[in-house]
Amino acid sequence: MPITGIYFIPSHPNTTTALPTLTERLRTAYPEQDLVPAGRWALEHKLMRDTPGLLPASPQSKKPRYMQFLTLSHYPSHGFIYASEPAEKPFHPPASTPTPATPTGANAAAETSMVMTTVPPSSYGTLFQHFVYAAQPFWCHRLTMAVPAGVVYEVGDFRVRMGDVRQTYPTARVRGTVVEIEWLGPSVVESVALGQEDGDEMGFAGVEEADVDAEYAATAQLIREFWTRLRFEGAREAILVPGVGKEVKEKLKRRGEKKGSNGVVTVPLVEGEEEDPDPSAGTDVARQYMEVLRFNR
Repeated sequence: MPITGIYFIPSHPNTTTALPTLTERLRTAYPEQDLVPAGRWALEHKLMRDTPGLLPASPQSKKPRYMQFLTLSHYPSHGFIYASEPAEKPFHPPASTPTPATPTGANAAAETSMVMTTVPPSSYGTLFQHFVYAAQPFWCHRLTMAVPAGVVYEVGDFRVRMGDVRQTYPTARVRGTVVEIEWLGPSVVESVALGQEDGDEMGFAGVEEADVDAEYAATAQLIREFWTRLRFEGAREAILVPGVGKEVKEKLKRRGEKKGSNGVVTVPLVEGEEEDPDPSAGTDVARQYMEVLRFNR
């Protein structure tokens, strides 16, 4: 998968968004580029949060849990679901085994992990409706955000997607502008993500997880330099968010193997549905969008 970075610029109700200014600054920063729209794109993001329990609150239960649903037009073969793992594990060690202290506060936030799931398009809406209605006592639908008509630009070694973010639930309003910056240059990470390590073993003989981390860090710096040229302050950045690169590292571990998990949980296909060629495609950028669009946490 390509390495990307997301920037979100909030806007106040009844004011102009940053999209026209960003478009003009992009043209000014790269005058040598023929900046005409190369396409359109869209997304929809739904945020759910667990509801308070009937039992007295404990230190562990004070941290809310979230479930996020996301669709991206540039990854049409599946939708993304990102959910908090339970803070308490249903495992009771023997009495002779010391029980580790349960993290609270900031430590709990750092240690609570998330699970990424990809689902076929036909199952995506059904699962969301299930949690809205059948699981209503436990989960509350908080927000729905959408980019209905984003614009795509090709700028040198980058692909830039920009669009206004509109809240459609519970009330309609404009929330701001989002920018996705995708690195198009040579990338070992993308080659591994595409599974080329199975057919070109010599090309990846020396690739380690540290190399993957280094490339993410180096490309993040390139994305930040690109963004700096636009001279736009006050944006919220999401690049090296928790979990980014997880699926790439899983594929690297299985280099040379022809079986096993692809790094994400997947939902079985329904009868007559085509198999997803790459269920893990887009999981990094999905994590980034979910980070910046998780308002009112």
